[in-house]
Amino acid sequence: MRAKAKIRDQAIPYEIPAPAELPARLESVLRVGYLIFNEGYAAAEGPSPTRDDLCGDAIRLGRLLVELLDEPEAPGLLALILLHEARRRRASTGPGDIILLEDQDRSKWDSERIAEAQGLLERTLGSRQVGSYLSQAAIAGVHVEAPSVDEIDWVRIVELYDLLLRIDPSPVAALNRAVALGMRDGPEAALAGIEAVLREGDLDDYHLAHAARADIQRRLGLAEAARASYQRALELARQPADRRFLQARLAQLAVKRTTVRD
Repeated sequence: MRAKAKIRDQAIPYEIPAPAELPARLESVLRVGYLIFNEGYAAAEGPSPTRDDLCGDAIRLGRLLVELLDEPEAPGLLALILLHEARRRRASTGPGDIILLEDQDRSKWDSERIAEAQGLLERTLGSRQVGSYLSQAAIAGVHVEAPSVDEIDWVRIVELYDLLLRIDPSPVAALNRAVALGMRDGPEAALAGIEAVLREGDLDDYHLAHAARADIQRRLGLAEAARASYQRALELARQPADRRFLQARLAQLAVKRTTVRD
């Protein structure tokens, strides 16, 4: 998150190293490509929640790396980017309001990008050199393969997050695993996992962590706790679309409280 903010705030350009330099600099080049896509897919600031130019740059870089390098993480990164890009335009409305995964029309996802990503995964997952990007792409692939949210293989997703956490442990991966665990084992399991991650302190300023906790608390009927968590997430959120979504959740809780009192 800090690296992404540095690239954004200091307007650091990305440069593609010469082919002879790529193997030695693979990790840093992959990371920059992922950060570029992340900022395009979920812009931290600005009127739009996404940026077409950055997403396009990341895809071009990913394809170039696959062409030049015989490394599983290169197609892993490209597959990951393509799978997210296939859903990007359906993750928000024209005005930029967020559409949750369960509410998206899967028939309108970009089937060509999904097919390209699945081909990359089929060719690469047999490798014993499974790294962070390939693991994340596999997780995204499970999401995309399911005909509906109700049919997502959450058992497999939790297994893949366990693999990812062994390869490249991070607070965000632990948070995402906790959410997936909740989908497999129930909201109580999710809340326990999210609370454990937040107690570590690394995600104190990450609005999505507090929003995730708020959503689970809301599902469990813990209205006051959910309200406090949504409010904390709102204090941290900088993107207008995120703020509108959180404000809508708070308004829904306020309506429910008024209804109960009446």
